[in-house]
Parts: sequence; structure tokens; C-alpha cells
Amino acid sequence: MIPPVRKRRLALVLGSGSARGWAHIGVLRGLEEVGIRPDIVCGSSIGALVGAAYAAGELDRFEHWVRSLSLRDVVSLMDFHLVGGMLKGERLMSFFQRHFMDCPIDALEIPFAAVATDLHTGQEVWLRDGSTTEVVRASIALPGLFSPVWLQERLLVDGGLVNPVPVTLARAMDADIVLAVDLNNDILGRHMEAPATQKLRTSVGSAWRARLPETLSAWLPPTTPHEEEPMPSMLDTLAASINIMQVRITRSRLAGDPADAVISPRLASLGLMDFHRAEQAIEQGVKATRAALPALRELGLTTQAT
Repeated sequence: MIPPVRKRRLALVLGSGSARGWAHIGVLRGLEEVGIRPDIVCGSSIGALVGAAYAAGELDRFEHWVRSLSLRDVVSLMDFHLVGGMLKGERLMSFFQRHFMDCPIDALEIPFAAVATDLHTGQEVWLRDGSTTEVVRASIALPGLFSPVWLQERLLVDGGLVNPVPVTLARAMDADIVLAVDLNNDILGRHMEAPATQKLRTSVGSAWRARLPETLSAWLPPTTPHEEEPMPSMLDTLAASINIMQVRITRSRLAGDPADAVISPRLASLGLMDFHRAEQAIEQGVKATRAALPALRELGLTTQAT
């Protein structure tokens, strides 16, 4: 007897990129337009957050909330302190537990997994079970910003440190086709465009500055710089350094573990913490997905041109 032909399993891999991660919502919407629904979702950092919301069947509510975010809302979810990172992250995760995805990973509608990094050993850690909220919190623990998380007897930080676009994880979950989303493709060389300090000041705004403890004032540039070209703030320098790291690691990992297709939204104009600019990020995600349709048709994922 001829065995039945198994349906090819499509994995969607959502990469890291901080506030640029709202573009993942646009990618998911663009895939919906042409009838593509992944069988597996993997994420790293912000990709884990959006991926978990999608796997939980909460994308509509999640998108509505993301689009409603103002700068004041973003600041209100931040709990500043100086131990482990600038932000504890508990206020943000408590919000998600109350409103979105407080359930075990194996209860999600779509198989899901995330990547984190063991802070002690530097090992890549695949998180495929346990509390969805705790897994996401570990995967987004960007060093310097969010505190590390103790989970599964490991001290974990952001998955983007070791695998910003975790294609290998998707392959390990028996994916036949891997579609990856790279949020950092066009940011190298544009993350410190002059005048960088003015751009950061506009993005962060007076609300953020007012909430920062006095001891963190050095993270922001002075309100009135005394030089024509002042040095970047600590936060600006940190953001630029993270961008460089993410791009270099992403290129290296994708070269060694290539996806079958890559969607690359153009997001260089979005800063590390521009979570209140969701509309722009989502729009770019939709545009990039539509631009990738020829590659998706070659893979047999869709026959639609638009």
C-alpha cells in the first residue's frame, strides 16, 4: 500500500529587533492575504512575543493593543531599576498574563518555541515547554535593558545574542519549509544617522525622561547640548551597538542555516524603543511580505500574485 503523502510543514521564524518587531504583525497579515498559515512558529526576542500572541490565537486583540500604544503607554509599562538591567520587565509581563497568553506552550493553537541565551555558559537555549509568559520573558531579556530571568535552572537573557533568526530551531521541530523574517537587514550604517542625539530625544520624549531615576540621567543626552556635535548618549550608544551585533550574528547564522525564503521589512527609521510607532512597522511588514510573493510562489506556498 502506498503511504499517504504528508503535508509539508511550514515554519514561520520571527526574528529579534526590539520595537521593529511590530513589523511581524504586518508579515502575518500579509501572509493571511494570500492564504498562508504556518504550521509552526518560532521566535527570538520580540519575535517570540509576537509569535506567542499569534500561536495563542490572540493576534487580533494583540494588534489592536499594539496600534493603540502611545509613548506615555510605553513608559507606563516600564519599571526602572539598576539590578540586572535598566528595566525589570515584571510590569510588562503582568500585563500580558492578565490580557493575552498566560497558558502552557503545549496548550497553544500552533506549535511554538522560543530561543534564549544562558548567561553563564553562552549556550543557545530552546524553550519548547512551560509557561508561555515565562518563556517570552526570558527570550526578550535584552542585556542592559531587561533583567535576566531564572528559568529551567538557568539564568537566561535575550535569544538574539546567539540566534536572532532561529532557523535551526524550526528545522528541529520537523519543518519542511522555513520562512524567516529578518528585521535587521537594512539598519547597519543607518543606526547613528546625524543628529543621533536629537532623533533619540524626539523618540524618547519628555515622559520617559521624567520617569527615569536620577541615577540614570546619563543615559539620555542633555536637554541643551553645548557642542555642535555632542557625543551620543549611553542609550543611543547601546542601541547602535545592539544593532551592529544583531546584524552581524544574523548574517552569520543565516549563511550557515539558510531559510527557504526570507522576508526583510525596511525598518531602519525605527529606533530600539520606538514601540509607540507600531503603525509604521506593521505597514512595512505588509509591504515586505507582498514583495516576497514571487519567492513564496516558487516554494508552492501560494498561487496568488497579490
